[in-house]
Amino acid sequence: MFPKICTLLLICSLAFVKAQENVVDLLAIPGPIEYNDTEFLLSWSKQSSKTLFRQQYLPRDERIEDFTQLLDFSFFNKEIEMDLAVRQKVESIQQREEKDKFAKVNVTESPDGKEYIVDYFISEAPEKGNSFIEYNIYRFKHYDNGTQKSFLILAYATRIYGDLKSAARSLAKQRDNLLATMIEYKIPEIKVDPNP
Repeated sequence: MFPKICTLLLICSLAFVKAQENVVDLLAIPGPIEYNDTEFLLSWSKQSSKTLFRQQYLPRDERIEDFTQLLDFSFFNKEIEMDLAVRQKVESIQQREEKDKFAKVNVTESPDGKEYIVDYFISEAPEKGNSFIEYNIYRFKHYDNGTQKSFLILAYATRIYGDLKSAARSLAKQRDNLLATMIEYKIPEIKVDPNP
């Protein structure tokens, strides 16, 4: 019985690795990405529209269904009005505050006014599955690759599953360090094919 379980686990893990290998790197970001003392691998990518390219990264051996950390690059190969993008994100969390008692949002502007950080907490308590608190940091940045002006939203999410109150306290203690990591992170060069 034990050898069968080991074989099944090996096949499942190989299938996951195979699935990751088949993900197309639309943004030409060298990987794996080192972030918050963790190695992130490209797990999903999609060109959502003519101008929006998205890629998500997970730590090795994690799945989107029950991740503990996630990185998301949303790259627009056109100029976006930053104030509007930030306002839309903040308003979406403020609306959630009516039903989610753990939801809370903050906005920070860089000293030069060229970037914004929106960070927020949300919670989920599904009827089936584990409850969790999630802390998100969105970094909004105009991006100029020399040939055209673009816009990047770099997002980091971390979750703690289980008791919501203790998870919220734990993430609140990590907030300053996680914010500093995002602010100091050197964004890699991004290249997209204008005619994919």
